[in-house]
Amino acid sequence: MAVDSNLSSPLGPPACEKDAKALRFIEEMTRNADTVQENLLAEILARNSNTEYLRRFNLGGATDRDTFKTKIPVITYEDLQPEIQRIADGDRSPILSAHPISEFLTSSGTSAGERKLMPTIREELGRRQLLYSLLMPVMNLYVPGLDKGKGLYFLFVKSETKTPGGLPARPVLTSYYKSEHFRSRPYDPYNVYTSPNEAILCPDSFQSMYTQMLCGLLDRLSVLRVGAVFASGLLRAIRFLQLHWSRFAHDIEFGCLDSEITDRSIRQCMSGILKPDPALAEFIRQECKSENWERIITRIWPNTKYIDVIVTGAMAQYIPTLEYYSGGLPMACTMYASSECYFGLNLNPMSKPSEVSYTIMPNMAYFEFIPLGGSKAVELVDVKIGKEYELVVTTYAGLCRYRVGDILRVTGFHNSAPQFHFVRRKNVLLSIDSDKTDESELQKAVENASRLLHEECGSRVAEYTSYADTSTIPGHYVLYWELLVRDGGRQPTHETLTRCCLEMEESLNSVYRQSRVADNSVGPLEIRVVRNGTFEELMDYAISRGASINQYKVPRCVNFTPIVELLDSRVVSAHFSPALPHWTPERRRR
Repeated sequence: MAVDSNLSSPLGPPACEKDAKALRFIEEMTRNADTVQENLLAEILARNSNTEYLRRFNLGGATDRDTFKTKIPVITYEDLQPEIQRIADGDRSPILSAHPISEFLTSSGTSAGERKLMPTIREELGRRQLLYSLLMPVMNLYVPGLDKGKGLYFLFVKSETKTPGGLPARPVLTSYYKSEHFRSRPYDPYNVYTSPNEAILCPDSFQSMYTQMLCGLLDRLSVLRVGAVFASGLLRAIRFLQLHWSRFAHDIEFGCLDSEITDRSIRQCMSGILKPDPALAEFIRQECKSENWERIITRIWPNTKYIDVIVTGAMAQYIPTLEYYSGGLPMACTMYASSECYFGLNLNPMSKPSEVSYTIMPNMAYFEFIPLGGSKAVELVDVKIGKEYELVVTTYAGLCRYRVGDILRVTGFHNSAPQFHFVRRKNVLLSIDSDKTDESELQKAVENASRLLHEECGSRVAEYTSYADTSTIPGHYVLYWELLVRDGGRQPTHETLTRCCLEMEESLNSVYRQSRVADNSVGPLEIRVVRNGTFEELMDYAISRGASINQYKVPRCVNFTPIVELLDSRVVSAHFSPALPHWTPERRRR
């Protein structure tokens, strides 16, 4: 489509008139970031002025930033938990938001082992959809011709439940995929998926993955981009293909869907898609039977231009494996979002993973930033390049000055809106997929397992550290244990140590256990017993690299390759969890 040259954006020439409008919107928001923020906060405060939460702080109808920051405290989830529990239990009075809470979006686990419940209102779906609508107009600036093919994306709904008061509680992406915004989305030639809605919305993860991969294989020459939400999700899809390629080839050769796919809507949908194709079936057999899976993505989907996955933060550990499977295709990280709020987008999506920066869109929420090591929050436009900050949000749904827990580094500005590199989650020690385990949680799990060890053989864990091993698909937690066998004690058996693995898993939060049981996104926990004296060697190594002997503490998580290699060279035995930990989608009542 020819585009009027007058519609061009400072970001670049748009691919179509619809893109031109989206790019102009980005420019308008980022040029006037401070004004947008000021007006947005005033709107939130005016709308929610009669809520129980805001009345508590005697704002007196004020909607200005100074009064807001003087009277409203910065809070954490634990501070807000009593109000959230009341809403979850069925209290429909305006506690946090003047608009009714329509559902809860489940976030990463709390120290009590349950997912956080983030309140949201119906109109937030439109706000999230708005950010989604900006992604392809930006991508089209860098990758031409995406309207000539399709995207192979592995998208899934996850387990959900209802609170005692009857509100849905589910992950933010599950909420979006089940919404009319997604299910009845208008046709966009730049954003066509190979996966039918029936496959994406199927709650059975095996049937969903099987159907999405099968459709991707059937449409392999149309695929221009391959992706998932997280890098770990795409690698699980590749592993799934490794395990089931012969079944796919059989289905394609004979035009019949595998009998294990029993979902009625999928079978009905696939009856109009799946036709016998012996040549394609033979191609898949030839490509997949070899043990060499290097460049498998471009071998099967030869027209792929880029990989669309999040590879920042904890996901960066998957970059080498993705490069192996993709033959070094560019990796695009397009947006930055969480259950609390959608934040912004990457205006240079084809940048190297290590250089990814997200531009905060000031119309999404009211943002403040607490400098690391400081206490006074600064405005969106007042952050300093090179400095690191903790993100604080105020949303239409009733979160006021809420600490999200993300640590961000300012890398620059687009107009007056800052751009951030995601550094890490605050206090998170281990993460494979959507799971997040902090140091205190890991310590508790080790203590519980060590107690079991002592009861069975009189031994204890003398020292430990951990490692997120992503060399396997799915990745898994590794615990390095140095044991202390007391007088009268005995060396623990393999069976005892495998039970210790399971005991640790039972002690970890519900997000981890769901990842193990329902999502299959985390593999069995492993304990590697190291010989006595290993942790002294670890300290000697750290001191040789400049650590202070007086201030040295055993790191509870390691990812520096020489340290991992040192530990692995001292391993005397390895043990895996023998079963799945307990998990159900029902929430525990507090």
